[in-house]
Amino acid sequence: MHILAVNAGAEVSGAERVLAELLKTAVADGHRVTLLCPPGALPESFGAGIVHVPVPLHRLGGERGVRRLRAVASLPRDWWRTARRVRRAARGAEAVIVNSTFALPAIGLAFPLHSLRPDRRPRVSWLVHDTIHSRKQRTALRLGAHALTVAVAVSQVTADSIRARVRRTVVRPNGVVVPEEMSGGTARVPGRPVAGILAVLTEWKGQDVLLEALAQLPDVQLDIAGTAFPGSEEFERLLRARAAQPDLAGRVHFLGHVDKRDVLPRWDVLVSASTSPEAGPLGVLEAMAHGVPVVATDHGGAAEYLRGGAGILVPPEDAPALAEAIRTLLDDPVLARELRDTARSAVLARHDAKTTVPAMLEALSRG
Repeated sequence: MHILAVNAGAEVSGAERVLAELLKTAVADGHRVTLLCPPGALPESFGAGIVHVPVPLHRLGGERGVRRLRAVASLPRDWWRTARRVRRAARGAEAVIVNSTFALPAIGLAFPLHSLRPDRRPRVSWLVHDTIHSRKQRTALRLGAHALTVAVAVSQVTADSIRARVRRTVVRPNGVVVPEEMSGGTARVPGRPVAGILAVLTEWKGQDVLLEALAQLPDVQLDIAGTAFPGSEEFERLLRARAAQPDLAGRVHFLGHVDKRDVLPRWDVLVSASTSPEAGPLGVLEAMAHGVPVVATDHGGAAEYLRGGAGILVPPEDAPALAEAIRTLLDDPVLARELRDTARSAVLARHDAKTTVPAMLEALSRG
């Protein structure tokens, strides 16, 4: 089978990590794979088994002012140019996997209504990593929904957000590699509890809210793991300036890009502070798999993962509630142990990559 994958942007975050595992599995299964995305880290992460076709497809990040106006103005041109390359690359392809909400307009142009007989069009699947809630997301979906054969959502809440536009929607949850033994908190320093957040630096990930929560926890240190999302450099500057103020100075460490295996053993709690609902945050699943108790905001995929005693949920953008939840976990080791055991069992039952990756690939390529 010839599989065509389309991604907006070339940065590697959670959605791209999922795509990478799917495409590597497809190559290992003997399929031919072509990846259409801009040049950058994503295509460079693959070996010779995948053909890369560059496209001028990007997603709006944290741009401001003139930079944002220019980015918005360039979108129609870039969609048309990408659509032409998708049509060309799709000749002879059996399946097209769209990995980004903001690639949908180009897909809609590549496969307009009634452009091909149904029996001659490739199967077009959308792997949904976004719980659709914003106007720009809804617009992108509206422009591309007609071209879709199926949407494969990584959580139920995400599936519910698109059913009105995509009639055939199925759920195939995200998964992670589950270590044989839990390692969370094994490298901690007595008397110096450490909270961690594992996410790209951008406003909707809520690192600024977490800093305000930390200001209420004077004995706690914070590790911020992740790099700035393109266009969010000013947000990172503001985070660093806030962390340098007297009530936080010396307690906040910006780690940049890290290997999760290097940081999870040090952390007493992982925090997912997203202010907008995430579809299926991998950082939360990885903490659950490694035995790190989780505090997350009560929406999106994180809420699905943690209900039933697998973690603590707090309202979005509520720094006092976030601080209280972190303090509760740090002060109650029995509760922390119960949460981590329940979370680990949930990951083993529903989110082990050994089973989730093949199931997701099957739904996307054959369904």
